[in-house]
Amino acid sequence: MTHILALDQGTTSSRAILFNAQGHSVRTAQSEFKQIFPQPGWVEHDALEIWQTQLRVLKDVLTPAGATDSVAAIAITNQRETTVLWDRTTGLPLANAIVWQDRRTVEHCDALRQQGHQAFIQDKTGLVLDAYFSGTKLAWLLDNIPGARTRAERGELAFGTIDSWLVWNLTKGQAHITDPSNASRTLLFNLHTLAWDDELLALLRIPRSVLPTVVPSSGIVAHTDPSLFGRAIPIASMIGDQQAATFGQACFEPGMAKNTYGTGCFMLLNTGHQPVVSQNKLLTTVGWQRLEASATPPAQSQQTDASQAKSAQHSGALATTYCLEASVFMGGATIQWLRDGLNIISSAAEVEALAASVPDVADTYLVPAFTGLGAPIWDGNARGTLIGMTRGTTKAHIARAALEAIALQVADVFAAMAKDSGIALAELRVDGGASNNDLLMQIQADFLGVPVVRPNVTETTALGAAYLAGLAVGLWSSTKDIATQWSVDRRFEPAMAAAARQAKLARWHQALERAKGWAN
Repeated sequence: MTHILALDQGTTSSRAILFNAQGHSVRTAQSEFKQIFPQPGWVEHDALEIWQTQLRVLKDVLTPAGATDSVAAIAITNQRETTVLWDRTTGLPLANAIVWQDRRTVEHCDALRQQGHQAFIQDKTGLVLDAYFSGTKLAWLLDNIPGARTRAERGELAFGTIDSWLVWNLTKGQAHITDPSNASRTLLFNLHTLAWDDELLALLRIPRSVLPTVVPSSGIVAHTDPSLFGRAIPIASMIGDQQAATFGQACFEPGMAKNTYGTGCFMLLNTGHQPVVSQNKLLTTVGWQRLEASATPPAQSQQTDASQAKSAQHSGALATTYCLEASVFMGGATIQWLRDGLNIISSAAEVEALAASVPDVADTYLVPAFTGLGAPIWDGNARGTLIGMTRGTTKAHIARAALEAIALQVADVFAAMAKDSGIALAELRVDGGASNNDLLMQIQADFLGVPVVRPNVTETTALGAAYLAGLAVGLWSSTKDIATQWSVDRRFEPAMAAAARQAKLARWHQALERAKGWAN
């Protein structure tokens, strides 16, 4: 058994990738699924469709004769914060999944903030109080589905983010689990005790009975039902997509950072085995939790819910890595809007040539606050703004403004991360689909003032999950072994003068002010 099968369940598609021991993709299958927008600011997915597309691509990858026999373990990585509530008996969702981009609980978050709970929640969870996270989404489902709260209190319902939903289906209801990287995105999980927190549950009125058990990010945590693939395959990693990409980028040491250009943009900085509290509206989050032979025994208070984790911690072998994170809601989705909303390109790949056809944006700025603004502003009522247009503005200027908007948002969170960590980051490792856009990467280096480094493998989300599973089953011996597989495709050096960079950022911040609070 020399391969790891990684399931990469994203915001717009489900993928399955088979990796060999060299960290190379052997086979890939991908299937998009429907995006549901019931009303402005609401974003939903059909959880059954997510499972069906994920199962289909999984089986597509395993179609060649003998492929299933080569799989040592399954790795799972997922869109985070997206919230599913289902019936434990039938396994059917009670409603569509509420997607991480959804803003329906902004008013709930505002009310909690006005009641003075912001600092309390941030101290426990490392998160800002925002509709982005799962806790208020789950509370909304319990309050708005007839009879759901009563049924949840009777233990009839199960809540999970997409990792939990996939494992439930892969095991046919035998395992209801999540890992700390996903649990730490719910507003319900205490970063310091590494457990579900009773005070947070009481504040959001969440019955403990709906919650999954928390297990390590790397380790054999369940097995697939034998009827699915002819044998029970170990599930050996579960990890949120952005933490997985950080691991796949070999950011194993404190001070190493990556940015993923996916639907959104997500920058994570490894801060080591202790959480760092942000002073600049960033998030403190669990990166991953895994068995390490040299791990220092954690503090006595750090206990997870899983018996496996407790046993490992008792031996001092379970280590938790923390990250600072900055979440930008609209990254590659901004390019999708140019394609699907404005119809000025027919495919995402066209945007680079269109944007490159003009030398600059001609003072046109796009603030892609279509679902509010994330870090470091956190304004759920901000809305998309296109400003500075004249009769001479063309679709090429708008395309270039869209690329610049992605890079400018990343520049803001890069600066906030440097302030929080006290580290002058020397470079930024990048991945995700939009990182293959050379113009965007050069613009990014110019706006940051440091090199942008793109690896040969840019699909690091699935790779990171595969590495964690491979470590659990012995396919790789250590992170040092993995780090030797990381290699550079291209390094983009900044070419913009410091004064021009500061002027660009100042003008961008003026545009941001026009977008803030529009939906109030």
